[in-house]
Amino acid sequence: MDSLFQSTPNTHRPATETMPYIRRGIFDTHAHYDDEAFDEDRDELLAKLPAQGIARVVNVGSSPQSCVRTMELAEKYEYIYAALGVHPSETAQMDEAFFERLREMCQWKRCVAVGEIGLDYYWDEPEREIQKKWFVRQLELARECELPVVIHSREAAKDTADLMAAQRAGEIGGVVHCFSYTKETARIFLDMGFYIGVGGVLTFKNGKKLREAAEYVPMDRIVLETDCPYLAPEPYRGKRNSSLYLPYVVAALAQVKGITEEEVREAAWNNGMKLYRMTQPKEIDSNTQ
Repeated sequence: MDSLFQSTPNTHRPATETMPYIRRGIFDTHAHYDDEAFDEDRDELLAKLPAQGIARVVNVGSSPQSCVRTMELAEKYEYIYAALGVHPSETAQMDEAFFERLREMCQWKRCVAVGEIGLDYYWDEPEREIQKKWFVRQLELARECELPVVIHSREAAKDTADLMAAQRAGEIGGVVHCFSYTKETARIFLDMGFYIGVGGVLTFKNGKKLREAAEYVPMDRIVLETDCPYLAPEPYRGKRNSSLYLPYVVAALAQVKGITEEEVREAAWNNGMKLYRMTQPKEIDSNTQ
């Protein structure tokens, strides 16, 4: 596995740091542009984002290999940052050697979170105890590195909440991404101080449960995300997703909350900045070139 890391950046995060900033706009707090679905046109697509109002993206690692590719993207594009961690479905790849390397990677100055981590019971593998082990270890890593966490939880609400409570995850902070549970479950995570990630499912005809949760969750606790290339919003459902489709989510969320699209964009931007502990740019907006 050592060969995975030969070309990764090795700059470490200072104790305090002011991140470089570009204009304000839409903040995609969870993307996977390292995915092979973007292999044919990745650079062309990413180059378009700032001009289309996508001001910031956090690319989220999901496997040892994905973490390396995520770092490469964050190194190349000033408006892309990295979250580094191993998705529960990939935890069978984890070992102590990689965990130590992950600890080093999370010290990188453009790493803003540990993730995505959590529990996924949709499939039978990896075994749940393996998932739980590495979920806890990565929560501990986030605490050690003083970084928020990006939580993935599918069909595992109780175990996710129980483990987070046991590990005092409220002291760590973060987001439950691609939220898929009820508003009652949302309350549990909100009480821990977590943000709720909302994306394309909000626009689906069968997305009633998420719309109810989104209506319930205060706007100051919601962040926008794509989870691209997955979960493209209507009218592009089933196609490859990208940050360029986030305006459809903004429109749907504005309707759910009974506020303007501009109010959604502004609140979601501020929430994303707070989630990832970034300093706000000074008096810069999406119309400033």
